[in-house]
Amino acid sequence: MSDSSSFPRYSRRDAFRMTGGGAAALFLSNCRTMPDGSSTADINRPPRLPWPTVFKGEAKFRQLCDQARRKRWTSLPIGQRTTAFGLALCGTPYVNYTLEIDDRVESPSVNFNGMDCWTFYETSLAMARLIKNPSSLWTREALLHYIELERYRSGRCDGTYVSRMHHLEEVFADNQQRGLGKNVTPSLGGVPLRRRVRYMQTQTAVRNSRYLRNDPSMVTQMARIESHISTLPVTYIPNSKVASIESRIQDGDVLAIVTNWHSTYTSHVGLAKRDGSTCRFMHASSSRSKGRQCLVDVRISQYLREKRTNIGLIVFRPGEAPLIG
Repeated sequence: MSDSSSFPRYSRRDAFRMTGGGAAALFLSNCRTMPDGSSTADINRPPRLPWPTVFKGEAKFRQLCDQARRKRWTSLPIGQRTTAFGLALCGTPYVNYTLEIDDRVESPSVNFNGMDCWTFYETSLAMARLIKNPSSLWTREALLHYIELERYRSGRCDGTYVSRMHHLEEVFADNQQRGLGKNVTPSLGGVPLRRRVRYMQTQTAVRNSRYLRNDPSMVTQMARIESHISTLPVTYIPNSKVASIESRIQDGDVLAIVTNWHSTYTSHVGLAKRDGSTCRFMHASSSRSKGRQCLVDVRISQYLREKRTNIGLIVFRPGEAPLIG
């Protein structure tokens, strides 16, 4: 495994063009440009919402950084780093709608005190990417950068709710296009599936979203986005085939549970945790019988059989992300 010096680094940006110069010039003299057009200047700008709103559980964040340093997780491949952070987050309470943090302003955010299935995998992956940077850059600003890179279309939050991706199929397609991973489902024997995606237009979605409730015009925008998502090529591995491909799933793969609901493709998501020749499902569970927490669950093939609505699996394999500086 290569060390961090072998990962891609990017050319300098004129810091004064980004900031107008002034007192920040000395700090920004080492600013680097990222592939998505952001820079270290962007990363260190204050968030759109107050820090207590966008970053919860800073003590846990510091604890994870210390653990990664002591155990030298930086030397691990991306999948094993992601799994290491996922395991360290096990026991975190399940809390839904942690991204509904304002009535109108959208901002990258993280909550180490409570997670749902999506934020559990996102946070584990963002931490894994963060620690490939020098430890001096293991900051809350940098972590939110890696959250933004994964969560928002083209890796940029523009302050609006619709810049956030709300369907995993779009996340996987968008991230693959930007070189941040690969949807390996087709190579594992995935079969085509086509849906008319419209979940974010339903009364359930509007009722559960502060943003949609306070700005109903965004439902129309969501309709256009979901119309595009409906055109994306999607493949999945049916339940009956998952056990036979478990040995080919890798630590840290993102495992999306395909549902029989017709308004969307997936209903749940988590991470792969290797267990010999099989693969267990690591996720944030809302089930009371499982403690409403992040945990390492049963084999993924067994988990799929627990609900009649589960019909199969999508497997996305994240890759490294560009370093910050």
